[in-house]
Amino acid sequence: MFGAAVIALLLCSQASADALVDGSYEAGKTKAIRCGACHGPDGNSVNPQWPSIAGQHAPYIVRQLEAFKNGERTNILMTSQAMTLTEQDINDVAVYFAAQPAAAKSVADPGLVEKGQALYRGGKKETGAAACLTCHGPTGRGNPAAAYPLLRGQHAPYIAATLRAYATDARKSDGATKIMRDIAKRLTEDDILAVAAYVQGLR
Repeated sequence: MFGAAVIALLLCSQASADALVDGSYEAGKTKAIRCGACHGPDGNSVNPQWPSIAGQHAPYIVRQLEAFKNGERTNILMTSQAMTLTEQDINDVAVYFAAQPAAAKSVADPGLVEKGQALYRGGKKETGAAACLTCHGPTGRGNPAAAYPLLRGQHAPYIAATLRAYATDARKSDGATKIMRDIAKRLTEDDILAVAAYVQGLR
């Protein structure tokens, strides 16, 4: 009963946050065609190096596209794409992808799930790394109101690469990156691979 209430609250929170983005689904569907080459036509990427954005919170998508456009985040492919988008384009694309269902993915490495689950749910006491669920929730749905992204089902290689980027200070664009950089620096490479595998298997 309690679990159902919490899930309902999270879904309402997501709907409310996504509604804050003034975009058009139909316009976004057309504008998102260019994104399909890397992220998949419906936002479900088949390349594990590129993130799936289907079902991602619209405000988070907007924030990332703005970061690529203004140079806070840099990536040869994404920067060139974002530079051509208007504010309305960004909103439309965000609304479209947020409405797409995320495809389920298998766990990257079953042998890492137990360790990954322990890290995701309990953190790492030896180094003081906080539990992932504190911000991203027990099932990886994130917190749209706080701009914490949905993680569940994301490709393990992409999650691992992102954690490494935080650990080395290569990524500094998000408001929460100080938190993420601090956590990532407290994880070993084995920790990163384990938690990434667990995240990919979340439903």
